[in-house]
Amino acid sequence: MTPHFKLTGFADEASRDLETQIQATRELGWTALSARMVGNANLHELPQDTFDQVADRLDEAEIEVPEFGSLIANWGKKIDSDFDVTLAEIQRCIPRMQRLRTSLVRIMSYAQEPWGTDQHEQERFRRLREIVSRFADAGLTPIHENCMNWGGFSAEHTLRLVDEVPGMKLVFDTGNPVFQLDRSKPRADGSFPWQDPFEFWEKVRDHVAHIHIKDCLNPSSPDVEPVYTMPGEGQAKLREILADAKARGYQGWIAIEPHVATVFHAPDPSAVDWQQCYQSYVNYGRQFQELLADI
Repeated sequence: MTPHFKLTGFADEASRDLETQIQATRELGWTALSARMVGNANLHELPQDTFDQVADRLDEAEIEVPEFGSLIANWGKKIDSDFDVTLAEIQRCIPRMQRLRTSLVRIMSYAQEPWGTDQHEQERFRRLREIVSRFADAGLTPIHENCMNWGGFSAEHTLRLVDEVPGMKLVFDTGNPVFQLDRSKPRADGSFPWQDPFEFWEKVRDHVAHIHIKDCLNPSSPDVEPVYTMPGEGQAKLREILADAKARGYQGWIAIEPHVATVFHAPDPSAVDWQQCYQSYVNYGRQFQELLADI
């Protein structure tokens, strides 16, 4: 492992089974995983007795959990959805983060509305202020991910969120800009270019507390799923971003989120080849470590 960065990963991309997630983490020589799914549920949706077993097993295995990948305000929730659902997720999430000694919780800014329609910005800001306040009151740090949400429209949208929501930090996802149009740069013909991952990073890096690693290629159109690649083989500019982070003395964690063997958003997890996912996850982690060693 490179001495310059602390590494973790969304091991639920290797398996939904906790023991196999631990095995994949250990095979990489790591002692941390980013918590998201166990079985068929996010950690804040598990029955309490099941969560208790998960937490006890992670303690027994001496696996650290630096990040909680919550569903809060994520790309699958519309801004006009019932806010009580979000508040209930927060209420379940906080004690579970405290039990796992996890300080960072990934949040989003609700699903994007079709471009050119009302994005309900003020309601997004209002909700996010409440979300961040509740976590901050518990001594926890919410980190917003640039994804298929309002903040993911452009670096400028993300910076607007930072201005509007005191105390909110960012998790920068290297791959997401590759398949998102930059809505801050309208062309004369009304079209928009793809986002530039390094440019996005440069604009938001002062607010970044965590990094997610994905790599992929520009899709043929915005409504087509991108082709995910092994780290360093796509258009996410991983080397440039990580070299800059290193030069600036970045001290946070870096989490792999490969999406290579199967897209995490796949509608039918039962059709997934989990043995392929496991090997792909481990190979991804190894290749990422090799990439880091050259930076």
